[in-house]
Amino acid sequence: MSSTLKIASWNINSVRFRLGIVEQFLREHAPDILCLQETKVVDADFPAEGFRALGYVHQVVRGQRMHHGVAILSRVPIEEEQHFDWQANGEARHVGVRLASGVRLENVYIPAGGDIPDRELNPKFGQKLDFIERMTRWSESCCHPTVLVGDFNVAPLECDVWNHKQLLKVVSHTPIEVEALGRLQSSNDWVDLGRHFHPAPKRLHTWWSYRSPDHTKNDRGRRLDHMWATKDVAAQAVSHEVHEVCRSWLKPSDHVPLVTEFAM
Repeated sequence: MSSTLKIASWNINSVRFRLGIVEQFLREHAPDILCLQETKVVDADFPAEGFRALGYVHQVVRGQRMHHGVAILSRVPIEEEQHFDWQANGEARHVGVRLASGVRLENVYIPAGGDIPDRELNPKFGQKLDFIERMTRWSESCCHPTVLVGDFNVAPLECDVWNHKQLLKVVSHTPIEVEALGRLQSSNDWVDLGRHFHPAPKRLHTWWSYRSPDHTKNDRGRRLDHMWATKDVAAQAVSHEVHEVCRSWLKPSDHVPLVTEFAM
């Protein structure tokens, strides 16, 4: 076993529909652990055998039919599975495990929040803000070395979107969402590994809308996917990559995978 540990995170937007590119990514990049969001499949129908054949024999899945769903697939032992209902309605949006090193790995899919950035006009936006607030309460009491990954559905910095001014009133980049995510980050001094290795204002996008047939032509991307770590774990991180090429693969997700390597 190598002296490093590679953790990947990817909102796959239906794991069965995009199984081919997930398997391609695993064969080409071989992360030790893959965290998936938006798997959109009940646990009984999760394509577990295909991942086992590639060496990902340790699996924790928490799915729902057609919506949401998260999973952790690992080539190294994982244990102490847990789920938090930060949505407060039973939706499958979180799964967490403990690694052999003692580090906790938390995989989360924060709600998108609908189209209107107003809690009164759009209940989904309120649910998103409440979700982040519940995460913040958890984070305040989190005392374990932890890696927190997933689709946060918030692009916090001005340089995390293709046009800051045009997106100020667009859900995912509004000031109220950015402030909420900022409170979550400061609640436990989380290190944003993406910006740790690729400091602002460097371009660093992880999502492009399906509305553009060729995402590279206008490059209207946003950084919605994140990897954070508590300071003790972040000190062991040696690299962080965004695999943007996957957005051009056959039947792509609108998100691309992130990989952080740790010297654990």
